[in-house]
Amino acid sequence: MIEKTAVIHPTAVIEEGAAIGARVRIGPYCCVGGDVEIGEGTVLKSHVVVSGHTRIGRDNIVYPFATIGEDNQDLKYAGEPTLVEVGDRNRIRESVTIHRGTVQGGGITKVGSDNLLMVNAHVAHDCTIGDHCVLANNATLGGHVIVDDHVIIGGMCAVHQFCVIGAHVMVGGCSGVAQDVPPFVIAQGNHASPIGVNITGLQRRGFSKEAIQAIRNAYKLLYRSGKTLDEVRPEIAEIATAHAEVKPFYEFLARSTRGLIR
Repeated sequence: MIEKTAVIHPTAVIEEGAAIGARVRIGPYCCVGGDVEIGEGTVLKSHVVVSGHTRIGRDNIVYPFATIGEDNQDLKYAGEPTLVEVGDRNRIRESVTIHRGTVQGGGITKVGSDNLLMVNAHVAHDCTIGDHCVLANNATLGGHVIVDDHVIIGGMCAVHQFCVIGAHVMVGGCSGVAQDVPPFVIAQGNHASPIGVNITGLQRRGFSKEAIQAIRNAYKLLYRSGKTLDEVRPEIAEIATAHAEVKPFYEFLARSTRGLIR
């Protein structure tokens, strides 16, 4: 179904069955598959391909040559009707690729809302990206990566499959992330290692001085005390009890499956 207020360029190809919402604009030479749903106010500028079982929310802007919902690159994939879900108000720049999930990985690749995916960024199968994230030019997420809210991943970064990147993390450009990155941390290098707390990012997002100091104290316990992870757990838990902002940092210790960057 195509809403009457949608504007579709005559060179665009819209397969039968696609659901196109109100005020959607689809530019020249775009291709939209029959199992695609595009929400109100979203713009596909030109030469955009949206295929597979893909749902895109409201007020997104997708720039030329981006591809959303195509077959993934996992050799196990055998054409199953897996999914891509994109939220609202994202900016998906030129040549970004977002691939559908695999049955083995849960069947869905998800991008939240209010994200900026810059030129040539790649979101592989079964990844989950939260809200308010930035993937800079040529950033690459391997399969099954989880990126929490307010994360910035610098240009030319590569994130290994199954890694988890906590909220408010900043990964410096040209880094290779091979293990999990706890919340609030700045990571840099190949392989990426922690270099401090993302204080500027936390200040911009309204964290109080007391909360930031508590986060710094937890960081120092984990990375500067010389103690083992088992030794610092109860101490970080105590800080998290007094300062709720530290709770995601403490909980991440249990979430991590690939080990923490060191």
